[in-house]
Amino acid sequence: MKTKLLTCSMLLASVSVFSQTITEKDLQDIRGSFKKDAPTTAIQNILTVQSNIKDNALNHDLQTEIDHLFKYRVEVKGITNQKSSGRCWMFTSMNVLRPSIMAKYDLEKFDFSHNYLYFWDIFEKANLYLENIIATASKPIDDREVVTFFKSPVGDGGVWNLYYNAALKYGVVPESVMPETAHSNSTGQMIGLINEKLRMSGYDLRELASSGKKDKDLRTEKQAILKDVYRMLALCLGEPPTQFTWRYKTKAGKIEEKQYTPKEFYNEITPSDYSPENYIMIMNDPTREYYKIYEIQNYRNTIEGINWVYLNLPNEDIKKAALSSIKNNEAMYASCDVGKQHNRESCIMDPDMYDYESLFGVKINMDKKARILTRQSGSSHAMLLIGCDTDNNDKPTKWEFENSWGTTAGNNGYLTFTDNWFNEYMFRLVIHRKYLDAKAIESLNQKPIQLPMWDYMN
Repeated sequence: MKTKLLTCSMLLASVSVFSQTITEKDLQDIRGSFKKDAPTTAIQNILTVQSNIKDNALNHDLQTEIDHLFKYRVEVKGITNQKSSGRCWMFTSMNVLRPSIMAKYDLEKFDFSHNYLYFWDIFEKANLYLENIIATASKPIDDREVVTFFKSPVGDGGVWNLYYNAALKYGVVPESVMPETAHSNSTGQMIGLINEKLRMSGYDLRELASSGKKDKDLRTEKQAILKDVYRMLALCLGEPPTQFTWRYKTKAGKIEEKQYTPKEFYNEITPSDYSPENYIMIMNDPTREYYKIYEIQNYRNTIEGINWVYLNLPNEDIKKAALSSIKNNEAMYASCDVGKQHNRESCIMDPDMYDYESLFGVKINMDKKARILTRQSGSSHAMLLIGCDTDNNDKPTKWEFENSWGTTAGNNGYLTFTDNWFNEYMFRLVIHRKYLDAKAIESLNQKPIQLPMWDYMN
């Protein structure tokens, strides 16, 4: 009886395996579906010798339909360049403020020291990482939270709240006070070594905790680790000033000079109502309920700082608010999935820019919700939203970004995207609350819904 049952079990297992594997019959069916007719042969001949699929999928009919002219455009001046770094969120946050600074001091041009704030951003992220390691020292090393910490101790990436946290704590300085260095312009090697140091130190802290060391001992060790991180940053980026003299020339040719601390300078150049209570991050996230506030836990750079918090709104609400801000000459921090359907030659983005389905003869398109949930799409880059063109009914037809890739990228540093592209690949803005409608303002009174640090929006 036992032998018979075993034989049946093996038979069932065999049937299961053969229903999962690719059989010879399956393979014949699949091979038979590839018909090498004349059009298919022509496409195969092209694709087997040309590696750039995008060029072959370009929608040529679209190329003459979209220009770079805008009915409404914020007054901006000067293109920045983040070079080989992931500091787009910092550049964009600062670019929002640059026009008002140039107007305030009657300057032809102005830029911040991104290097200065980058130093403190990475330093604070290192401290946050070490505190997280201490807080989770009793958890298994393969715990999802612990794995997340060790996977990426610190990095260049971020969103607007990281600028707010670091600038509020350390202030900001003009570019001339702490210029860029080779490692602020190309951050990969430095960040790689700092992360190696932090992973080693995180492991050591866990070992100390498991041996019975108290929190006081762990934080003494943390202080020593932060000294090493500070040294690595100072060697690569220079040491941040605690006070400085800013000398500048006005448009009229007058030379001015004034002493500041970085926090004094921040307070002088920052709008008085510049705070998360007035500048609201709004997001279009179709995977979640609209008119709700969400908070991604532990997404910040300073221990005492605010996390990434956003109000989820329909695209049409976001567009109305954004257009109002542009009409009032106020640019906005914005972030999007910049690589999708982006023609770098024409500097235009449109959902129909590349027709991959016609080229390959297969369906590959998903809606925005599906792309987010499958990780096919997500916000990858922050830029300044500065322009909008509208039709005769004042309905948006296309929009404009000020980018931070220098003047040789895009349309002299700017990018144009259609209103349809906005629907599919725009994710978030930081906008003054005065441009939101009553329903959105009322939604701000809610308690945020908590999301884990590994959320797909991160």
